[in-house]
Amino acid sequence: MDYPTLKEKLIMPEYGRNIQQMVEHAITIDDRDERTLCVKSIINTMGNLFPYLRDVSDFKHKLWDHLAIMSNFKLDIDFPYEVIQQENLFTSPKKIPYQNSKIRYMHYGSTLQEMIAKVSEYPDGDEKMELILLMANQMKKCFLTWNKEVVDDRKIFDDLRELSHGKIDISEDNLKLVESKDVLQKNNSNNKKRRS
Repeated sequence: MDYPTLKEKLIMPEYGRNIQQMVEHAITIDDRDERTLCVKSIINTMGNLFPYLRDVSDFKHKLWDHLAIMSNFKLDIDFPYEVIQQENLFTSPKKIPYQNSKIRYMHYGSTLQEMIAKVSEYPDGDEKMELILLMANQMKKCFLTWNKEVVDDRKIFDDLRELSHGKIDISEDNLKLVESKDVLQKNNSNNKKRRS
């Protein structure tokens, strides 16, 4: 009896040893047309192993890529798709450049900070005041989410002034923000739902 641990390591274990043996057999076929026909049968069998992935875009293309990898790129056939090249198989993807911008108050986050910078450039008017009210309410919700204590609206307005570099300076008389107890109550009920 042959133990699987004594056999050659599988290149793509998700397809199993039988598919790997089929691919190895296809490499040994001399007639190019017969080899191509054999490979198409192997692709159909590979597709049958994962029927739930057939709706995924480029499913067939991925199967052909996997077949090329399993054959160690030794199959001499006309591939219907441009398959991955062996030298590109182990290359690392390009690094994503991350912004290293400083966030003054972590509980507000960078997106809110960017929004404040944009709104501070708006011309004065009703639209700007409406956006400021929405941002101030969001700031209060963020503050209460992380700090779990009642916050005075004055603190939010001071932070708004600081984050806008003095361009947005409002007093409590102009705006009324959501009540702290309402936000905290909603946060508590959401937490209870998540636990149950």
